Amino acid sequence: MTTSQSISASMLSSKTARAVAAHAILITYTIIALFPVVVIVINSFKSRNAIFRSPLSLPDSESFSLVGYETVIKQGDFVLYFQNSLTVTIVSLTMVLLFGAMAAFALAEYRFRLNLLTGLYLALGIMIPIRLGTVAILQMMVASGLVNTLTALILVYTAQGLPLAIFILSEFMQGISDDLKNAGRIDGLSEYRIFVRLVLPLIRPAMATVAVFTMIPIWNDLWFPLILAPAEEVKTVTLGAQVFIGQFVTNWNAVLASLSLAIVPVLILYLIFSKQLIKGITSGAVK
Repeated sequence: MTTSQSISASMLSSKTARAVAAHAILITYTIIALFPVVVIVINSFKSRNAIFRSPLSLPDSESFSLVGYETVIKQGDFVLYFQNSLTVTIVSLTMVLLFGAMAAFALAEYRFRLNLLTGLYLALGIMIPIRLGTVAILQMMVASGLVNTLTALILVYTAQGLPLAIFILSEFMQGISDDLKNAGRIDGLSEYRIFVRLVLPLIRPAMATVAVFTMIPIWNDLWFPLILAPAEEVKTVTLGAQVFIGQFVTNWNAVLASLSLAIVPVLILYLIFSKQLIKGITSGAVK
């Protein structure tokens, strides 16, 4: 074997080893991340005794039970909780994507004196958790008469998601060719039409990425529904699951069943936007 062939073989083996190590790390992380979800789902189909006797085993003919789902349907107003969560999530997500894309277009397209300062301000909005301002937010909602309304949650979640949305979308918009936008202006398109017809179709992967990263924290949040909207008629899914958790006795079948049902919308969203999400993440990594 020549020297060049031995070098090529060593480089190939090194690349193979790195690839195997990377895949092993990713598989390990995936197993760790999915393990709690799998445990919740399989135990939601088991009787209470089976949950505590063998929590890691699959349900069989003896342990299989739908009592948790029956309890959720009969005792808890899960349909209302589900509807409230869907309303809050869809409206908040729509406002984040709409206003975030508009603000990102302004930051990426137009240069003004406070452009850099605005970008730094948005970066602070990403780094500082909105929960630090819970007391001030609650005071504002009380003064506005919005406590125990879905509007309060929508406003908070919109404010929470906008900094990250603007930050991500502006980076993608800066990569769009100026020649394309100038050609649209020469053809007589207004700035609004350039934004809608030329820019938005090109940033669909980024929009899908923002949608997934924005929806999951909103759907899973318990903090703000507990503080701003604890009333029965405006409870969300995560807060509604607390109905089955008592001070002395907890109906674990119902809790696990409600959490399993709450996973479904997130899973559907991922299946719909998976290709765009992966494309957006990889594009962002290249940037």
